[in-house]
Amino acid sequence: MPSTRSPICTVVGHVDHGKSTLLDSIRGTSIVDVEPGKITQAIGASIIPIETVRQICGPLLDLLKMDLTIPGLLFIDTPGHAAFTNLRKRGGTLADIAILVVDINEGFKPQTIEALEILKQFKVPFIVAANKIDLLSGWKMEKEPSFLKTLSIQTEGTKAFIDQKIYELVGKIFEYGFNSERFDRVTDYTKQIAIVPVAAKFGLGLPELLMVISGLAQKYLEQTLKINVSGNAKGTILEVKEIKGTGCCLDLIIYDGILKVNDTIVIGGIDAPIVTKVRAIFETEPLSETRDKKSKFHSVKEARAATAVRLMAPGMDGAIAGMPLRSATEANLEEAKEAVQKEVQEP
Repeated sequence: MPSTRSPICTVVGHVDHGKSTLLDSIRGTSIVDVEPGKITQAIGASIIPIETVRQICGPLLDLLKMDLTIPGLLFIDTPGHAAFTNLRKRGGTLADIAILVVDINEGFKPQTIEALEILKQFKVPFIVAANKIDLLSGWKMEKEPSFLKTLSIQTEGTKAFIDQKIYELVGKIFEYGFNSERFDRVTDYTKQIAIVPVAAKFGLGLPELLMVISGLAQKYLEQTLKINVSGNAKGTILEVKEIKGTGCCLDLIIYDGILKVNDTIVIGGIDAPIVTKVRAIFETEPLSETRDKKSKFHSVKEARAATAVRLMAPGMDGAIAGMPLRSATEANLEEAKEAVQKEVQEP
């Protein structure tokens, strides 16, 4: 039976340009403060319910008469582009859409270019979050979260300066084959990349950012987001971790189907697939983050795509991040083993 899942949104960009801070502002958490050196060390995932999106967007949705019908957003925060590339190759449908975070003061840096080239290679639709506008010369911060409302109270000189910085980004993005424009000036979202100015540290621009990303996913990814809610689960491992008292656990994204306790699962391996049985499934609470040690997980009997879960099963010591995972029945076990190993061997 087909259903619509949450789009999986990957956040990429140069180190220290504000990827994790942006997600912290959306979630109301502070993951970035607990990361060593405040730089993301591991891939994390978090579920943003549609109610939270509506709450942050607020009057904007009413103004634009937008009716959001997606269940929410599933964000993945990446520590580096090798991890993202690996996940994209192994995960099939991982990264339905992406946010490329760029420090508007520093512009394009090496990892910005790497991220853009990866998005282009895998044809991932994306928008640009032009972060740290609060540091632009002359910019006045207000408590108002809307970028457009805050822009309206700036001096003409400041408005001209932010336009200059935006068009510097437009020029750089064009070098990689994309037309782009500030989001409120985009005339065709199928032909132009939207640039949303934000100050992630203060939550400025989040209503516009979430409105654009949700609207794009809902309008243009309708077929991609159709899933088989009664079929075998398909997922990708984000991280393998040893937890005191429980042993080896997997943090993974399920992007299709349904996974149940006692299901047989097949995990891609370097030499051969790992076959085991699910002992327990823990789902992250909404707005929690899989990396956060304070995050709450609750035990569930089943998990439906798209979601982030923690999985317990015996014999998973050989599992590694980025590998595909499938649930299987006795009838299609061999087929599942072939499918995961085929994914592993893909260049």
